[in-house]
Amino acid sequence: MKWLPLIASFLLAAPAAADIRVRDVSGREVPVADSSRIVSVAGALTEIVHALGAGGRLVGVDTTSLHPEALVRDLPKVGYQRALSAEGLLSLRPTLILASEEAGPPAVLEHLAGAGVTVLRLSSQAGAALVPARVRSVGLALGLESEAERLARRIEDDLAGLSGRLSRIAARPKVLFLLAVGQGAPMVAGRDTAADAMIVLAGGRNTVTGYAGYKPLSQEVVIAAAPDVILTTTQGLALIGGKEALLAQPAFAATPAGRQGRVIAMDALYLLGFGPRVAEAAGAVAAALHPDMAR
Repeated sequence: MKWLPLIASFLLAAPAAADIRVRDVSGREVPVADSSRIVSVAGALTEIVHALGAGGRLVGVDTTSLHPEALVRDLPKVGYQRALSAEGLLSLRPTLILASEEAGPPAVLEHLAGAGVTVLRLSSQAGAALVPARVRSVGLALGLESEAERLARRIEDDLAGLSGRLSRIAARPKVLFLLAVGQGAPMVAGRDTAADAMIVLAGGRNTVTGYAGYKPLSQEVVIAAAPDVILTTTQGLALIGGKEALLAQPAFAATPAGRQGRVIAMDALYLLGFGPRVAEAAGAVAAALHPDMAR
């Protein structure tokens, strides 16, 4: 057994494998040496990890990580992505934290990095071209580049197919996106939002373009927008009281969408997450906007 100490000595002295380096949202190259224990702090990133076949490496997720339910249901939750706790995260002994650019507070992320945990922050911006890029970045970090390339190309092909079908459609309905969260007033999506990107991707026109981001719902905005379709989330529609309660409001009842009863509601993460299901979600919205569109 004299050779055992020699082998152990050799293993300790052997140089570590070269780190994988992944460009983060700031453009900095982040070295990733170990992705065996992952905490994902963004629903879309959690979906990507699962889609790449690495769901078993997840040891914790944030509260926006809701899909697939069978995977995330029993995983420890680290809280909302913008209100993280260093202590809670460190208790899971992660080797890699995948986070969106919205994750924070910054002091918590700095503390985690100081404790030796690799924190890789990726863009959470919506857009057809950005999803495959995120998939490739996660795949690189996890050492699953070939799997990521296959997934990214499938997403690109599916989006290209949808774009081709939509190119034959002349009419682009005006869509108003309504977001209801908690007990506050519902918000209406303007430019530079995930909702705006999804509407365009699905062959519609966002009817509210006078501002960027979200603003509180007002009767004047709805009447001026005169949407053909109201798009919202199933969670938000439930908070409002359902389709009938929404269309009973005078401002909505007076719109073309209200008169025709055209309300589309889909799961929030599916609709706005811009994860690996983006082409499927865009196709579902497109089918609702354009019932006669050839599949």
